[in-house]
Amino acid sequence: MASGSMKREISETHDTLRFGLNAGVKADLAPPHPLQSTIQSEAKFWADKKKFGTEAIYGSALNIRKDLDAQILSRFQRPPGALPSSMLGYEALTGSLDDFGFEDYLNMPQDSDSFRQPDMHHGMEVRLGLSKGPICPSFN
Repeated sequence: MASGSMKREISETHDTLRFGLNAGVKADLAPPHPLQSTIQSEAKFWADKKKFGTEAIYGSALNIRKDLDAQILSRFQRPPGALPSSMLGYEALTGSLDDFGFEDYLNMPQDSDSFRQPDMHHGMEVRLGLSKGPICPSFN
C-alpha cells in the first residue's frame, strides 16, 4: 500500500527495500491478490449505482458537488510531524468512518520499539520535492 503511494522516478535505480521485489510495470498494473480486484470492482459498481440513483433523484449538480468536495478533502493533510493526518472530513464524506479494518489496530508504527519521532523539517522538504527519501525515518 505504501509503495504505490510513493513517487518513483524512471531514471532512478530500483530500490528493493523500499518498493519490494515486484515493483515492475506488471506489479503496478495488477493487484497483489485476485480477490482484491474483485473487491475493488464490486465497490466501484456500487458507487456508480449510488451515483446514478442520486443523479436520477437530485440531478447531476449534487454528484458534481460531491466529487469536488471529495477532491478538496482528499488533498487536505496535516504537515508531517508528531500527529498523523486523519483525513476526517474525507472519511465523513465517503462514509468510511464506520469501516474498522485490521489496519486500524494492527502493526501501528507508534507501538514499535524501533519507532523514531519524524523530523518535521525533513518531512516538508520531501513533500515539497527539495529532498529525497522517506518522510519518516522509521519507515526505511
